[in-house]
Amino acid sequence: MPSPVALFVYARPEHTRRTLSALQQNVLAEESDLIIYSDAARSREQHDAVREVRALLETVTGFRSLTIVHRPENFGLAKSIITGVTEVLEKSVRVIVLEDDMVTSPYFLSFMNGALDLYAHNECVASIHGYQYPVREKLPETFFLPGADCWGWATWRRAWAMFNPDGQYLLDELHRRKMTRAFNLNGAYPYSKMLENQINGKNDSWAIRWYASTFLAGKLTLYPGRSLVQNIGNDLSGAHSGATSKYDTRLSETPIALHDIPVEPSHRGMKANERFHRRLQPLFRRIAYRLMPASGITIVKKYLHIFYDRNPEKGITLKR
Repeated sequence: MPSPVALFVYARPEHTRRTLSALQQNVLAEESDLIIYSDAARSREQHDAVREVRALLETVTGFRSLTIVHRPENFGLAKSIITGVTEVLEKSVRVIVLEDDMVTSPYFLSFMNGALDLYAHNECVASIHGYQYPVREKLPETFFLPGADCWGWATWRRAWAMFNPDGQYLLDELHRRKMTRAFNLNGAYPYSKMLENQINGKNDSWAIRWYASTFLAGKLTLYPGRSLVQNIGNDLSGAHSGATSKYDTRLSETPIALHDIPVEPSHRGMKANERFHRRLQPLFRRIAYRLMPASGITIVKKYLHIFYDRNPEKGITLKR
């Protein structure tokens, strides 16, 4: 039987409609149990939007079963997802997770379920991911990268058990093990800064802690070479999203073929994603990373603050 799908929604009726419409068109939709977690309004201004979303949910059809959980109070992004995923995995050994701004290819559920089956008993694999950056390079059909991800993903109870909500512990461990640069995609993106911001209450990210938890544990995530997810929330509507089209990708029009590949990080996949992120960096930063020694880069970051002059929570995926 296909894995249950947990969908997290809040106050974006049009995004939710598009997400549900795409999910209904998935090959395995009619065989899948859909569990929707609807967060309560945080402020008066959002009451109407939340009401509109909840009215939309009452019309949903096309799935094996539908369960709607209306939160009576506002949980916020991190608590909503952490609690919901934990609740599903108390009853099921695996789960597929989406948010209300994830438009999927018709083959998303097929890929997720097939990969969940294939790697169910491989302790090295923490999760399956559906989104892939619009990189310039041709990628393998499927490949592994370290850690975990958050734009349309799936995991098992055994892997979610390693999630550590303590951001300070995770950051301290990255520093202690001298793994910060690798965690930052070899300097291509400041994920450790995002973790610092979570610790300091500047973002409400569960995903950066999920990534850090699995990264420190030496686990891997399986990616498709063609994206099965399009994030439509990079329009200022989300908790951590700015307005950008840089992450827009083309949804795969054909299924992703699952093969028995080596369970190890893909050099091609890693380098393609590194180059993608570096192309988005300010010109000075790109030049500095090419020409300056690591000690010089540290000094620039500390005293000029030029490397983090953009909010790292705006308009990005929280991984690679």
